[in-house]
Amino acid sequence: MPQPHATPFSGNAAWIQAPWAGDPRTSPPVPLFRKAFSLSAGVSSAALTVAVRGLVRVEINGRRLGEDEFVPGWSDYRRRIFYMEYDASGLLAAGDNVLGFILGDGWYCGHIANRERQFYGDRPSIRAELRVSGADGCRMTVATDKSWQVAEGPWLASDIIMGETFDARRDRTGWSQPGSGGAGWSAAEPAPESPAELTPYIGEPVQAQEILPGRVVDVPENGGRGTLIDFGQNLTGRVRLRLSGERGACVTLRHGEVLDETGGLYTDNLRSARATDQYTCKGGGDETYEPLFTFHGFRYAEVSGVPPEAVEGAEAVVLHSGFRRTGWFSCSHPLLNQLAENIRWGLKGNFLDVPTDCPQRDERLGWTGDAQVFAPTAAFFYDVQRFFQRWLLNLRDAQEAVGGSVPPCVPDCRCFGLPEDGGPGWADAALIVPWAMYRHYGDPLFLADAWPSMVRYMEYLAANKVKGFIRSHPDKDSWGGFGDWLAPAADNAVGGTTPKDLIGTAFYANNARILADTAAVLGDDTARARWEALHGEIVRAFRRRFVRGDGTYSGETQTACVLALQFDLLEECMRAGVFETLVRDVRSRDNHLGTGFVGTPFLLHVLERFGALDLAYTLLEQESCPSWLFPVIHGATTVWERWNGWTPEDGFADKGMNSFNHYAYGTVGDWLVSTVAGLAPAAPGYAALRFKPRPGGSLTAAEARLLTPHGEASIAWQVEGDSLSIELEVPPGVPAVLDLAPPWTCAEATALRAGRQTLRATRED
Repeated sequence: MPQPHATPFSGNAAWIQAPWAGDPRTSPPVPLFRKAFSLSAGVSSAALTVAVRGLVRVEINGRRLGEDEFVPGWSDYRRRIFYMEYDASGLLAAGDNVLGFILGDGWYCGHIANRERQFYGDRPSIRAELRVSGADGCRMTVATDKSWQVAEGPWLASDIIMGETFDARRDRTGWSQPGSGGAGWSAAEPAPESPAELTPYIGEPVQAQEILPGRVVDVPENGGRGTLIDFGQNLTGRVRLRLSGERGACVTLRHGEVLDETGGLYTDNLRSARATDQYTCKGGGDETYEPLFTFHGFRYAEVSGVPPEAVEGAEAVVLHSGFRRTGWFSCSHPLLNQLAENIRWGLKGNFLDVPTDCPQRDERLGWTGDAQVFAPTAAFFYDVQRFFQRWLLNLRDAQEAVGGSVPPCVPDCRCFGLPEDGGPGWADAALIVPWAMYRHYGDPLFLADAWPSMVRYMEYLAANKVKGFIRSHPDKDSWGGFGDWLAPAADNAVGGTTPKDLIGTAFYANNARILADTAAVLGDDTARARWEALHGEIVRAFRRRFVRGDGTYSGETQTACVLALQFDLLEECMRAGVFETLVRDVRSRDNHLGTGFVGTPFLLHVLERFGALDLAYTLLEQESCPSWLFPVIHGATTVWERWNGWTPEDGFADKGMNSFNHYAYGTVGDWLVSTVAGLAPAAPGYAALRFKPRPGGSLTAAEARLLTPHGEASIAWQVEGDSLSIELEVPPGVPAVLDLAPPWTCAEATALRAGRQTLRATRED
């Protein structure tokens, strides 16, 4: 993994670029940069530092350096540029050497969401420095400057969203090897200097993680569409083709998540994203093509321009950030197991340098609301601590740029005419994500780093978005946020029917609670008192506004009830009545949920907490729409953006916003682990454990395993008649308890020892 260097550049390295650029709609050819140099002896050590506005692949003496993709990632290049440092000693030798760079447009000057190209700049540029220590004690520095050569390569166009065009006839074989160069190379241009802060890349860069074989499912007749390949999984990545074609033959690859009613590739939901790669054959033998600076969200690929037998060996290269897996869940219900896998694949497909909302259409943005609802689930399946650390750094940059508010997308690129403030449930990611990371990993430095941003956002709210402690007050602010996004109860209102000021004030109170708890962790009693006092004021205001004169609650949607109960916003004497309203609404929908992005993460937790575990399991196992299992029943391999992304009655939902790989509703994974399996932290970072299995529904067994910061923890339970057997693994030095609920009782001590053990409980109805 790249390691940070205290002084990334000595001062000799300059920004350089190609002498050509595209325009707001057209991608230019991808530039190759090369520098020849000579070493008098073998190499003792060599470190390469690269900062790029755009994307880079490094070659030394004809060999690729490292395995990272899409480096150095996405940031607001006007404020921050991440740099990478690599050990290059293994690719250098005494005598002649060549250092080469391939630069892609990437997020810097390619298409972003629905914008035209060149949002940050008109062409990619690079600043790099290779520091070599020879075996003879000599030192050499090779830095980017005007002495570098540049030429067009075989990539005629390269865009993350639109795709890539590659002409193998133009391939400069050996271009990064000694003795190459010659015709077609010219001097690199100086690029404008950057005022942005150079920051070492945090976390694990994107890499190719696995290869999935393709299966030809449709062979076209003459004049028909291209050959259709099924990779069996909705994924984020690219197709690798091995083929043999005549010189000049053009091969076109189109990508899609699902098939339409005719059995062809469905691409309407891609909007303006072409998601198309084109390859022109060199001819003369076997060739391999794999795009470089683009990625697609797809399960199916359509290949035209070559006969069907030429694509029999097609493979899908799965790409995502290189974090390690830490959590596993399974149970006796096959559809729930598939749901858990869909959640995990949705994470992999959308955690590509930033936590995107979807990988296929012209969007792929770091929506703050999506990230905050999913953060606890993500932290179970993978070690995403540094992934979110980097993203929160981007969030703070965006916040700084807009005067304290938090944009709806990070990095902020002002797409879709969105406001500066993301609103309730979205902008609150500035507080919710750091708290979720602290709860899971137990590192208070996460909170210390985030504290100024958290406080600043709350002060921004008080000054700009709050009236009488009511956030999103209609008299204060015309923009109340996105509401309960995509709630199924509101067919014609994507923001749902839950009042936006209710949602806003509920999250405002939760923010104050998080700040008070954070201040306690950081040992700041004065700040803790301040935010506890504000929390009390907000709760009292919430009650004044949303509790009627007769003592009943005015919020009657599922989400309104869930938020009030989850955040403890009502007096205790009212809670039972509000919970009855929630249960009644679920029952009135024939045991279906009615929540969107805001209410769904808490729905099953609230039902369990207030005594309706059976109803929670009914919703979990519900197979008709809207439900978590409806997409699974219909072949989904990732989580859908909409509950009704496709139905037998209505076909596809609104093509303007209908992703089939969108992790937001995958937040149920948190409940699968903590309640169905029963593995939960009793202290931040799993410094103490609470095993609380809650068998229910049709399940007869469940298990979860987690690599905690203190070691492996696991639970596996199985029901056999009136007996419940529980196998536990407790890391050394970690206090743990077994928490059972009626009808299960365990005669053995509930304080558990370290190591593996088996307990038995009995049913007492």
